Amino acid sequence: MQLSDVNLLDRDKFTSGPPHDWFTWLRANAPVFRHEEPDGGPGFWVITKYDDVVAVNRNAKTFSSDQKKGGVVGLEEIINTEPNNPFAAADDAPSLMLTMDPPEHTRYRKLVNKGFTPRMINALEQQIRETTARIVDEAVAKGETDFVIDVAAELPLQVIADLLGVPQEDRHNLFTWSNQMIAGGDDPEYIVSQDDLGGAYVGMFMYAQQLADKRKQEPKDDIVTTLLNAEVDGHSLSEMDFNMFFLLLAVAGNETTRNAISHGMNAFLEHPDEYRALVDDPSLVNSAAEEVLRWASPVMYFRRNATEDIELHGQQIKAGDKVSIWYASANRDEDHFEDPFRFDIRRTPNEHIAFGGGGPHFCLGASLARMEIRVLLEELTARAPKVRALGPPDRLRSNFIGGIKHLPVELAR
Repeated sequence: MQLSDVNLLDRDKFTSGPPHDWFTWLRANAPVFRHEEPDGGPGFWVITKYDDVVAVNRNAKTFSSDQKKGGVVGLEEIINTEPNNPFAAADDAPSLMLTMDPPEHTRYRKLVNKGFTPRMINALEQQIRETTARIVDEAVAKGETDFVIDVAAELPLQVIADLLGVPQEDRHNLFTWSNQMIAGGDDPEYIVSQDDLGGAYVGMFMYAQQLADKRKQEPKDDIVTTLLNAEVDGHSLSEMDFNMFFLLLAVAGNETTRNAISHGMNAFLEHPDEYRALVDDPSLVNSAAEEVLRWASPVMYFRRNATEDIELHGQQIKAGDKVSIWYASANRDEDHFEDPFRFDIRRTPNEHIAFGGGGPHFCLGASLARMEIRVLLEELTARAPKVRALGPPDRLRSNFIGGIKHLPVELAR
């Protein structure tokens, strides 16, 4: 293999899974390299080693997430100039918390943290367990089921709907809008026109605004009311702030957990002894959930934007350069994980970076996602101790989200 063989812009390569053959070679031979870009673009840096990914992720001063500097998604220049793209860097474009740097990010995060205290998240477990049990029972009753559609998508979708006060009959609007926003330009199953993509964002914003207006008139003891009333150092969330956070939570809370769960089931199907071990010993559930997260790496990379010149592994990164940090590669780093390509539900320690590896952008929903995955594994192994693949996974055509769209399985008691 040589560097010219690596093309991380080839979405078709990702339809058979993350290109771990490339990443393994890069970690050993070119842990920091300048990736070419078509159509005269400037190219971007690719960071693949665990320690380097963590260091870049935590250094917001040198490696910016700010939307006006390029944001966190999109490696080709065209990504940031498409019409209706919410990640476009227009001066007056509203920002997601994901695309802010400190101190603005710090202030915003303090506000939204008010809705994600341990007390509020822990209070959800019984409801999540009841929801999970119902979803699994319905899938088991079918016998043959599409695990992604009937289980992996339904659980986080119903949880997010309950969390945000969205009526369950409206939850599939969130599913449709999320798919269009995340994969609408890459995957043929979800592809939409630019007008439809813009419509997905308008639909999400309008729904969020209606929900906020309702909560202002009828406050409840829930996260939405908490967020609307939160205040830190004299600051509160504006209407647009709330709408942007609703979008982030609806998309991230749906897409990432769904794909982690889907990859977890696929891993168990490919490693049936591990599933049997969890059925026989439910005390392994916490380490199993962490291994699912490491194995899945549902967000494969994030982009950062260099604000100053810096040298890394002998490579000169210049101010203004695009930098991509690959969590999917870091979570298979041989220098950090023993036998990293073995799916091992007993793995310990397991300091994966599926949630970002610390720093200001550590995933706000990490505790909630962990709870959903743990509860699902508990209920699934108890209610469907026998699982069998009925076909191969149908993977998302994306170099950003490591997704599985469909996974036919048989679940049996």
